[in-house]
Parts: sequence; C-alpha cells; structure tokens
Amino acid sequence: MERAELLAQLQALTARVDELADRVRRLQDENRSLRQQQEQLVIERSALLAKNEQARSRVEAMIARLKSLEQHT
Repeated sequence: MERAELLAQLQALTARVDELADRVRRLQDENRSLRQQQEQLVIERSALLAKNEQARSRVEAMIARLKSLEQHT
C-alpha cells in the first residue's frame, strides 16, 4: 500500500471513531435525560397513588356514614 492510501484510510478511521464518540456522548445525554424523566414519573405516580388512596378512603367513609344514617331512620 502506498503511504497516501494508508494516510487516507487512517483519516477515514479517525473520522469514524470521532463520529462514534459523538454518538456515544449523545446517547449518554439522552439516557441521562430519560432516567431523570423516569424518576420524575415515578414520583408523580407515587403522589397520584397516594391521592387515589385518600379519595378511596373518603368515599368509603362517606358510604359508611350514609349506611349509618340510613339504619337510624
């Protein structure tokens, strides 16, 4: 192989490695962002489950009071 051909292959390989390194950095950033979003969604889900449980408890308490009132009339 000629020196110029080897140099061209080396430059092409260097460009490919740079491209792959950029892709890895982008994927790491995207992964970090997705993990943060997932963490936020888990927190929101937990809060919604707690609110749902509070609402269910209140409804059950109201039903019990209504049944109690119904039995006393």
